[in-house]
Amino acid sequence: GTQASFLALFDGDHEKVKELERRVAKRMGFDKIVAVSGQTYTRKVDYYVVAALAGLAGSAAKMANDIRLLANLREMEEPFGKKQIGSSAMAYKRNPMRCERVCSLARYLMTLPNNPINTHAVQWFERTLDDSANRRLVLPEAFMTADVILSILLDVTNGLQVWPNVIARHVREELPFMATENILMAAVRAGGDRQALHEVIRVHSMDAAKKIKEEGGANDLLERLAADPAFASIRDRFDELVNPRDFIGRAPEQTEEFIASCIDPLLEAHASEWQDVQADALNV
Repeated sequence: GTQASFLALFDGDHEKVKELERRVAKRMGFDKIVAVSGQTYTRKVDYYVVAALAGLAGSAAKMANDIRLLANLREMEEPFGKKQIGSSAMAYKRNPMRCERVCSLARYLMTLPNNPINTHAVQWFERTLDDSANRRLVLPEAFMTADVILSILLDVTNGLQVWPNVIARHVREELPFMATENILMAAVRAGGDRQALHEVIRVHSMDAAKKIKEEGGANDLLERLAADPAFASIRDRFDELVNPRDFIGRAPEQTEEFIASCIDPLLEAHASEWQDVQADALNV
């Protein structure tokens, strides 16, 4: 093996072998070396690398799927060219083709870690050569697939369209159901019986939902509750109790804190690489 050859070259001096290894690694830009290896590093490293890329693919697919679902609700859309064809059969459609492509590629990349972990598992003793042809396929394909996924997502996020008025309409439609807990607690604090009030809300909620589903009507749950004598004590507080901002918790603060504590430090640490990516994206 290589170590034995160097040991012979240096007349059995182990420290010289270790120093040579350190110098070669440093010259190649590495500050760490594989602790124990023969001719090759353990093929489990390939699994770790591909698994990391597959993890990226999973997150990308989750993001792209969410955008696709929001596009179906018309709350959000990926970029759409002026002359882009949304559907070959339906001219009005704006299919989320970029996000669909991300999901398609991600599905492929997420299956790849099974390959290198099997390659690692069947290495006989130090090494067998049945890994070579396999690695020449799976490693480049994993990186190339990840690169394409990230390139598409960069395009999507650079031109993402959000429709606040549609979001506001959907919130207004669902808010009465979301607000029932606030209304219930306020009525209990005003002296009402929780179990009895809960039953009143349940009945009115079922009736309001039935009207929406059977008649396609508007959500009139708040009007039903306000008209019920059981909630007379808080009737004048209904507008206060159904403020949409009271139902988002710490979401805005959590988002800002996450960006400040996690994302910004990463962008700062890799500023030069990020600037190169942005420049390449603009030149495409």
